[in-house]
Amino acid sequence: MSDNQKSDGQDRLSIERTVVDGVRVVRVQGEIDHDGKDVLTQALLSTDGTTAPQRIVADLSGVTFMDSTGINILVAIYQQVHSAQGWLRIAGAQESILRLLQIVGIDAFIPCHPTTHDALNA
Repeated sequence: MSDNQKSDGQDRLSIERTVVDGVRVVRVQGEIDHDGKDVLTQALLSTDGTTAPQRIVADLSGVTFMDSTGINILVAIYQQVHSAQGWLRIAGAQESILRLLQIVGIDAFIPCHPTTHDALNA
């Protein structure tokens, strides 16, 4: 399964969604802010748009900016998958994005890995 989505109008966020060995891998490129929140949330949720799959890797290697919108989305998706006995892992976050995740404490409950391969095999 693979599909691409772009946020409305400004082409500041692009998302590719695939499944690898039953794990949803969501590769995000661009800026995660209020303008792209619906696109990112839908990409992380299941195909019916209401529930998260049990295992997700969010590949943030192409993310150049993230504000509190991205933090809130990651926390909400984590809560959904965790309550279903699943997991969310972050892969490939650039140094500035990883630092933000560390400052707000996301890395304490959502594991951050250097690559998607590492996240899939953790």
